[in-house]
This record gives sequence, C-alpha cells and structure tokens, in this order.
Amino acid sequence: MRLSRYFMPTLKENPKEAEIVSHRLMLRAGMIRQQSQGIYSWLPLGKRVLDKVNAIIREEQNRAGAIELSMPTLQSAELWQESGRYDAYGKEMLRIKDRQDRPMLYGPTNEEMVTDIFRSSVKSYKDLPLNLYHIQLKFRDEIRPRFGTMRSREFMMKDAYSFDLTSEAAEHSYNKMFAAYLRTFDRLGLRAIPMRADTGPIGGKLSHEFIILADTGESEVFCHKDFVGFDIPGEHTDFDSVDGLQAIFDKWTSLYAATSEMHDEAAFNAVPEGDRLSARGIEVGHIFYFGTKYSEPMGAKVQGPDGKEHFVHMGSYGIGPTRLVPAIIEASHDDNGIIWPASVAPFDIVVINMKAGDQACDDTCELIYAALNKAGKDVLYDDTDDRAGTKFATADLIGVPVQIIAGPRAVANGEVEVKDRRTGARETMTIEAAINRFVA
Repeated sequence: MRLSRYFMPTLKENPKEAEIVSHRLMLRAGMIRQQSQGIYSWLPLGKRVLDKVNAIIREEQNRAGAIELSMPTLQSAELWQESGRYDAYGKEMLRIKDRQDRPMLYGPTNEEMVTDIFRSSVKSYKDLPLNLYHIQLKFRDEIRPRFGTMRSREFMMKDAYSFDLTSEAAEHSYNKMFAAYLRTFDRLGLRAIPMRADTGPIGGKLSHEFIILADTGESEVFCHKDFVGFDIPGEHTDFDSVDGLQAIFDKWTSLYAATSEMHDEAAFNAVPEGDRLSARGIEVGHIFYFGTKYSEPMGAKVQGPDGKEHFVHMGSYGIGPTRLVPAIIEASHDDNGIIWPASVAPFDIVVINMKAGDQACDDTCELIYAALNKAGKDVLYDDTDDRAGTKFATADLIGVPVQIIAGPRAVANGEVEVKDRRTGARETMTIEAAINRFVA
C-alpha cells in the first residue's frame, strides 16, 4: 500500500476529548473517528488491526471446535419476553418498533436468539456437544461511554454459545473456551488472567473474566503474582481431552484471583504478602456457564439416551474485538506512539523513502516494496514528499514493527537502514540483505 494513495488522517496534537493513551493514539493514528457519543467508525488503518484480531479469534474458536454462524443485530422482543429478560435487562437495551408496531430491540447479546435456533433444529443428544459462535456489532446504551472504543455504546463482540446434555459435559465445554481464551490473548500479545466474576444480567453459577493488568483499567483486581509466569496451553492442546482441559482449568484457578465484585479480603490476605498483586485491570473476555437458565423457559431440549427429553445445559463466551484493540495499545506503547505485536500490526513493514523523486531512492524503494509484496508481506510504502522528521514520526505513531529506511547517502552505497520499532535498534545492511531478511 502506497501511503500517498492511502486514507490515514493522522493528527499531530492530542485530542482534548481523549482521556487515556489508547484513545489518544487511535485518534492520532487515524484508526477511528467518533460519529456520536460512544459510536465510532473504524478507518482503514484501524480496520486492518481489527480484522487481524478477529482472524486470531476465529482460528482459536475453530481450533476448540466452535462453529461460526451469523445472527441479525435486530431481534424480536418476543424471544426476550419468553426468556423473561425483556423487562429485566434495563435501559442499556435499545428498544424500538417496526412499521407494524411490533416490539424489536437492537441486540446487546444473543442467548435468546441462539437458543431459538438450537431448539428449532436439534432434537437428539447425538447432535451434542454443539458450540455456535459469531462476530457481530452490538449495542448497549451505556450511561457513560468513555475511553474511545474501550467502553462504547456500539461495539463488536465474538460470542459463542455451547449446548450439552449434562452439567458435566457443559463444564467440559466451558473448559474448552477457557483454554481457547488463554491461547487467543497470548497470540494477541497479552497476558490475560482469568478471575472469578459476577454473572450479572447473563446469569448462571460459573463465570470468569479475563483481565489484563493496566494502569487505566476500569476496576481494581486482586490476584497471586505467579499468574504472570504461567505457561499458556500449546497449539497442540487436545480439546477433546476431558482430563487435559480440566488440568489446565485447575492450574489457572489454583491461586487467588478475583475482580472487585467477587473479592474476598480474608482469602486475599491469606496469600503471602510478597505474592499479593493488587492492580487496575481491563476486562477483555468473559465466559459463563448458566445451566438451563434459558433452555427451560424457552423449551430447548433434546431426547437423551434414556429416551426421555432433557433441557440442554448452556454456556456463553464473549470477547470484545473493538475493546481488545485499545487494550493492546494500553499494554504496548511508548512516548512516540503504538508498538503493535507482529500478529496484529496493520502492516508488517513500512518502507520509508527519505527523498521521494530522487531516482536512486525511488528505484531502491520500488525494488524492496515489490519483493516484500511478492513474498506475501503486508507493506506500507511511504512515498510521500513529507520531511524526514514527519515520516519518522508517522512510522513510530502507527507502530509498524519494522521500518526500512532508504536515504540518498545509504542508497549510493547500496545500503538501507532497518529499524526495530519495539527496541529502537537500527542496523545498516545491503539492500539485498534487507530483502532477504524478511522474505526468507
């Protein structure tokens, strides 16, 4: 992608309305634009990151055996009246009517709808276990949207819903998602700690929030410091192994960890003082097991091996991609801008032409740009006629992991400079060596 032809409206100054680092940097880097209170457009640079976050989420959901579908954003109020949540949910739900005066709502979550899909199609225990997920925009009319897309009214959510014949099978499904979430956040460059949490309006008896520690976190969290060093489940994790997944769950819940709503001061004080960690945290995922809370009132049942009908046991599992992007920035930035993990960076490499219009610089950059593109790399080519300082500032601001810098003096010697955005380390090498480093 040539920067001269790309839409990336960067800002030099910090926007006054942005209270935290991620909101400031997302606005300055031209990733998002606010359309109204708590509602944002994702501009091209931001959407590239969001798409890569979603791709990793999909890969790990699929690895764990979940199956993707797509459900509508507008839902019939009848389903929510059937479950008993329509009146109980509160003002966060946007209630509307269509032209036939039928009550509708802009879905804040999808337990009712997915239960309706399930009950209309699945009749036998032989079709279980089943886990359905989608990635969709949702709306909750937050009383105080803030921090950009960290806490917005319209947001994107990956939500999965599991269906099982028994509570024991349902807990295995819960453990699948528990392990998948640990892997997902690790691949996004985050250390997420699962903490006992309140079930809230979703309901149920088992719930964990996945929290990353950050000074700008919305709530206080409490945990054992050893969580920071726990090993993440590997890519060859057997998601069919009941004992294996239970061992992962048991390890990651063996030490004290709780959100402020579930905090037990006495239990926390029982942790050796040097091992206690009290910090601010950002919630990046939330999983629930709620048994037959929805299946009973909505009649979602299957015939069991005993020939009798049984209400299915359900769980739901949420990750907010539009919340994850600022969370990654909160965890990875410096005074100059964003430092993206390679897995979600909008571009892998930025090629910086220090003197656009100079034949030697132009030819060198075109050579590098073509070779890297051919090798399948996502490359941004800064071919603008901006000053050197502006080019460097832009490259640092948007956080591309690698910068290849071509200036007249270096090019005259057959060389370019390669900069690592995270460490700041710079290395001068031949043009051929620079290409080979990233295409090998």
